[in-house]
Amino acid sequence: MKRIVIKVGSHVLTENGKISKDRMASLVELIASLQHTNKEIILVSSGAVSSGYTQLKLDKSFIPNKQALAAIGQPLLLRMYQEKFGKFNMLCSQILLTASDLDSRKRTEHAKQAIEVLLANKVIPIINENDVTATEELVFGDNDRLSAHVAYHFDADILVILSDIDGYYDKDPRKFVDAIVFKEHGFLDKKSLTSEHTPNNEFATGGIVTKLQSAQFLLENGKAMFLASGFDLSDIKSFLIDGIQRGGTLFRV
Repeated sequence: MKRIVIKVGSHVLTENGKISKDRMASLVELIASLQHTNKEIILVSSGAVSSGYTQLKLDKSFIPNKQALAAIGQPLLLRMYQEKFGKFNMLCSQILLTASDLDSRKRTEHAKQAIEVLLANKVIPIINENDVTATEELVFGDNDRLSAHVAYHFDADILVILSDIDGYYDKDPRKFVDAIVFKEHGFLDKKSLTSEHTPNNEFATGGIVTKLQSAQFLLENGKAMFLASGFDLSDIKSFLIDGIQRGGTLFRV
């Protein structure tokens, strides 16, 4: 695999109501290691709302407030990434997309052309939902579905979702000690794709269901997805750098 989309959610990036600098640093170090092996990385990152909340405490249950927090937090988030990537002499860039951008062939092609130039020059594209305008995705997506469409439209070989859960289990591992993780999975039934969303912190808006929906979209389009822990990056390092799957779940046909 040469081109990889990595998606990191708010629950992974956020700790005690603000962006975790240590987790972001570990993520950037991973991306730097991957680029060193000549892999092309596109990063889909949440975190704008939580960044904005550190500066202005607004009620996040009110959509206009959440949009305002995203507008405040997006430049703060990018600046943090710039500082972390700068330590590896790497450049990063910002691309804000909505679902409507990827519904338009013309706009999708324009975004793809820009991304191709960035990747050719070893610049990391950092994509986020344009939370100021994309109200439906702001509430329900948490960038999971966006990252799947990014992987599809921008010709990635695989989508990697770094989550608060270290794989896809046969039942909820938080409730059942005998839950078993699937090493590989190639079929998702209707029930698993339509269950209730299960976000796990005040800034997260997705859950396992949106991740499974993302996997299903990619499976239907002949692409793969890997779900692994974003708190401990050892499984994803082993999979992407060493080619050994020690943990996580690989979704492929």
